[in-house]
Amino acid sequence: MKTGILFDLDGTLLNTLEDLLDATNYALAAYGHPPRTLPELRRFVGNGAENQIRLSLPDDNKEDLAKVLAVYKPYYTDHCQIKTKPYDGILPALKSLGETYPIAIVSNKPDSAVKALCADYFPGIYALGEAAGCPRKPAADMVFKAVKAIGVDRCIYVGDSEVDVLTAKNAGVPCVCVLWGFRDREDVEAVGAEYFCRTPAEMEQTIRKIAEGF
Repeated sequence: MKTGILFDLDGTLLNTLEDLLDATNYALAAYGHPPRTLPELRRFVGNGAENQIRLSLPDDNKEDLAKVLAVYKPYYTDHCQIKTKPYDGILPALKSLGETYPIAIVSNKPDSAVKALCADYFPGIYALGEAAGCPRKPAADMVFKAVKAIGVDRCIYVGDSEVDVLTAKNAGVPCVCVLWGFRDREDVEAVGAEYFCRTPAEMEQTIRKIAEGF
C-alpha cells in the first residue's frame, strides 16, 4: 500500500502569525474595534477564518462578524506573504520526504490564500484550503480528498494544534505534532496526541519510523 504525508500549513510549515495579526487588526479597525496582540491571536488561529475573527471581536460586538470577515478575507489574501516564511529546516525536510512519499497540504485558512502561499513556497505540492462543499477540519473530509488527489492508500498527518490531532483521529490516521507552532505540548496532549517533534529533522525521522511500521 502506498503512503502519503499530509501537512497542516499555519504553525506547521509556515510561520504566518504576523501577517494573520496584521490582517485581523486591519479588519477590526475598519469597524472601530480594538486591535489584538500576537499572543492573543496565537490562541485564536487554527479553526478557520470565521472562528478566528469571531474570537478576535469584543464579546459585545459579535454582530459585526460577517462585516469584519468580509474585510479580512480579501485583505489577507492580498497581504499573506509580507512577513510569512517557512520555519527553519522545513524546506529541506519536505524535499527529503517528497523523494519517498507523495505530499499534500490541508489547511483551514481560505483556499485562495492557501493556494497563493503554497504556489510560492511549496510549488508542485497539492494544497487544499477551506472552500464550499468540503467541511473544514476537524472533519476528515479534507484528509480523504487529499489522499485521493495524491493517489495514496493511507497517510500520516502532521500538524501543530488540537484541531489537527482531532482531524487525524476522525480520519483514522496517525498524527505527528510539531512543537514550534501555535500551540503548546499540553494543548495537544489534552486531546490525545502521541507523537511529538521539536525540529523538522526530528519530524522527518518520526514520520519515516511510523511509515516503516505500517
